[in-house]
This record gives sequence, C-alpha cells and structure tokens, in this order.
Amino acid sequence: MRYLGMVAAAISALNAALGAVFAWLSLGIVVVCFSVVVLRYAFATSFVWMQDLYIWLSGAMFTAVGGFALLRDSHVRVDIFYRPASERRKAWVDLIGSVVFLLPFMFVVIAYSWPFVARSWSFAEGSANVGGMPGLFVLKSFILLFAGAVALQGIAMICRSILILGGRGDLVPRRMRYDELAAAEGAA
Repeated sequence: MRYLGMVAAAISALNAALGAVFAWLSLGIVVVCFSVVVLRYAFATSFVWMQDLYIWLSGAMFTAVGGFALLRDSHVRVDIFYRPASERRKAWVDLIGSVVFLLPFMFVVIAYSWPFVARSWSFAEGSANVGGMPGLFVLKSFILLFAGAVALQGIAMICRSILILGGRGDLVPRRMRYDELAAAEGAA
C-alpha cells in the first residue's frame, strides 16, 4: 500500500511541476496578444507569425496542464451527487470513472493522435499561413503530452481510491486528499 502512495505522490508531483511551468505561458499569451493588438491598431501593421504564436501558446498551455487540472479537481463535472458524497463514495466514483472512462479514452487519444503527430514530425510541418511560424509539429506533440499527463493522473487517482477504500487514507499524498481539494475550492 505504501508503494501506491509513492506512485500517486510521484505522478502528482510531475503534474504539479508541469502545471507550474506551463502556467507561465499565460503571461506570454497576454504579452503577445497585447502586442498584436497594439501593432494592428496603433501602427496599422501585423505579423502572421505573431498571431500564430499566441494561438499556439494557448494550445500548448491548455494541453500541457490537463493533468494538473485533474490533480486539482478543476475539470468541469456535473457533481450534484459527487460533491456531498462521503470520501469512500468519491473514491469508488473516481476508481470506476478512471478505469472505465478516463484511461480507455486517453488510450484512444494516444492511439489516434500518434500517427497524426508522427506524420507532422516526418516533414517538419509548419504553419499553413504564409509568413506563419515553423514548428507546428512541436505543438501537435502536445496532444500526446496531454493524454499522457491525464492518463498518469488517472493512475494516481486509482492509487488514491485504492488507498482510501483499503483504509489507508493516511498514505494519500497531501495534494490529492478530498478534504483539501474541497477546502481549496471553497477558498477560490
């Protein structure tokens, strides 16, 4: 059981690090978008590569932080039954949901996007826009990063659920405790 806690903690730490790093892209998005607007309206000029850049930064950020959002329980869900449920019931819902829905869907995303990403890498795909940015293949790789990070966090959720259902909630990593997630959400 201690091993499950260590696995969940390691995965959660990885996704927390990804979230901390890639959240900074939001600052880049704001700066680039602001620059595009100022250039367009104040100087009557624009650059296609800059428009590509803020769209690509947005895509990279939102796909890279998918696992982090799952770690923080920040995904949208209809939870009129989940939120007031006991810790054990939440553990059952997370366990079944991760095994039946989350992991199979992430497998499908990886299986279907792998050829798409590999093809893009094979010819170093760039922007379809004339004057756009090179390196679209890197952005497309974020699809795999998204699916991998979310799948790993799903495995961490399974570990957390098993620990709680096995009566070893004390081994659940601090970041993944239901009571702390609810408290953090209430403060936000």
